[in-house]
Amino acid sequence: MPAFAFSRQPDAIAWFGSAAGQALLAAEAQAVAEALQGNDAQPWLWLAAGPAATAAAPPSPAGRGLRLSHAGGGFEGPLRCALPLPLPSESIGRLVLQHAHDDGSEDLIAECARVLAPGGRLWLFSLNPWSPYRRHWRRAGLPPRAAVAWRLRLGAAGLQVEPQARYFGPCARVLAADGPIAPLRAACLLRAEKRTPAPVSPFRPRPPGAAPAPRRPDLESPCR
Repeated sequence: MPAFAFSRQPDAIAWFGSAAGQALLAAEAQAVAEALQGNDAQPWLWLAAGPAATAAAPPSPAGRGLRLSHAGGGFEGPLRCALPLPLPSESIGRLVLQHAHDDGSEDLIAECARVLAPGGRLWLFSLNPWSPYRRHWRRAGLPPRAAVAWRLRLGAAGLQVEPQARYFGPCARVLAADGPIAPLRAACLLRAEKRTPAPVSPFRPRPPGAAPAPRRPDLESPCR
């Protein structure tokens, strides 16, 4: 595979390396660590914001896994790549998508659904456009979407989204950090699972002209 050349275009995700972005990632660190913990045999994948955000990130958990950071329109870490990810389909048991999609990427959600194994779970952290904290990223070129929009995109990708969302991060200095104003916090977490439909026995039509199947005596009615 040829080496991936990073784009020289401005990277909106680089905002997460700012003081305001680092404060938000620090508020999510515990939830990220909890998401990556587990005893399943399949490896995990963590797609983080940018390389500058590593100071606010929790340490990678033990076990098989891969942490990639969004950088220059692609990803870097133990390997450098762009989409599609160089991973087999249905090979990941747990996947954390932490703001790497907040630049408006259209293909990343579908790619996450591809690599996620049946029964695997996705944790999606996204910016909350309804939060007063949006003033910090307003000029960064980030186009955050509301939680309902992410629900629709996850569902279209074949993922089952949990009804309850969680909110993290600062809100505003004049408001409390919890209580009824929790949906005004800076970031939203949606959790989803990749489910597969139950197998259906194929219906085999009787060939034209074939004799009907013989009736079993034990199934015939005793009344004549």
